[in-house]
Amino acid sequence: MKDKTDPRIIRTKLLLRNALIDLLDEKGFEGTTIRDLMQKAGLNRGTFYLHYRDKYDLLEQSKEDMLKEILEIVKDIDPIQIMKYAERNEPHPAFLELFDFFTLNAVFFKVLLGPKGDPAYPVQVRQIMQKHIINKLSLLQSAHIPVPREFIIAYLASANLGVIQHWLENGMQLSPQEMALLITRMTTFGPLKTFGLKGEA
Repeated sequence: MKDKTDPRIIRTKLLLRNALIDLLDEKGFEGTTIRDLMQKAGLNRGTFYLHYRDKYDLLEQSKEDMLKEILEIVKDIDPIQIMKYAERNEPHPAFLELFDFFTLNAVFFKVLLGPKGDPAYPVQVRQIMQKHIINKLSLLQSAHIPVPREFIIAYLASANLGVIQHWLENGMQLSPQEMALLITRMTTFGPLKTFGLKGEA
């Protein structure tokens, strides 16, 4: 059994994943062949089949790898720290890292999270966000929570994913820095206050 931590295997898989991302942009998934992947990655067919059964297997494993990387970024985000950064009008570093990651892999996520992508994939991304929020909020104690906890969790996860999808679908006109600040502020203050609305005294 091959060691998945072998640098050569890691490099080969990264080459194939990057080739897939480029070809998604150029040809779409259905239009991409194994030959295309080999030419783009600079590898031979035998090397491909050492790691993947077919292009569908490559896509599925790439999706899993991306989910793991998202989880690695968000797992240590502390809600209290988000609030502190928002009060200073600064982006939380983990949100900045997250948007840098989405920028680096923009084609992949634009396809997979878009209207023509895999309908199950946004659900998986949202579930990762929900799991993280559940884990963090469960550590916080509050004497009075006016809204049931599960609704807060669902709102935050769905809203953040929706913002990411909108950003990707509309050409990523805001920078990762700007998006990270936006998410930091919206998570802390909510959309209406972030928009600048104020309640009457």
